[in-house]
Amino acid sequence: MKFIITGRKIDVTDGLRNRVHKKLGKLEKFFDEDTEVHVTLTVEKERHIVEVTIPFNGMILRAEEISQDMYNAIDRIVDTLERQIRKNKTRLEKKLRENAFVETVNTDSEPMNVEEEKEFKVVKTKRFAVKPMHIEEAILQMNLLGHQFFVFSNAETDEVNVVYKRKDGNYGLIEPEF
Repeated sequence: MKFIITGRKIDVTDGLRNRVHKKLGKLEKFFDEDTEVHVTLTVEKERHIVEVTIPFNGMILRAEEISQDMYNAIDRIVDTLERQIRKNKTRLEKKLRENAFVETVNTDSEPMNVEEEKEFKVVKTKRFAVKPMHIEEAILQMNLLGHQFFVFSNAETDEVNVVYKRKDGNYGLIEPEF
């Protein structure tokens, strides 16, 4: 795996770089050696944020951990990524490296009891008219509804877009790319 480590409002020291290589190196069994791992380390006030994005075979695996200590956040993000991989094991098996899920002896003190998700189950379908509106109006509508996201037709581009509320309290916009 090839690590691309970026620091925002933090200098990436050799200690942090070594910790990322050591901890995220445990995921090498799932990926090919040329898989890029994008790691972003951020400090905001008292919060230390680690974001990991792993694009592979047309899919993207992403996780984010927030802690009071950067080293702790790095340790926890590996568990989060492994949990995501194991939970979606059957769907990912064709995309990950061959023999990625061969059972290995677990050297950790905790057993890996992650229940595998068998199938996706759609429990509700909702239909609604997508009316043209500006981004600010879509955000207002989303907030009025109390939702975390809102689908709308962008009045400026005539394309279907999605606005969503981020964990940091800001808003994001998803635009289609063809």
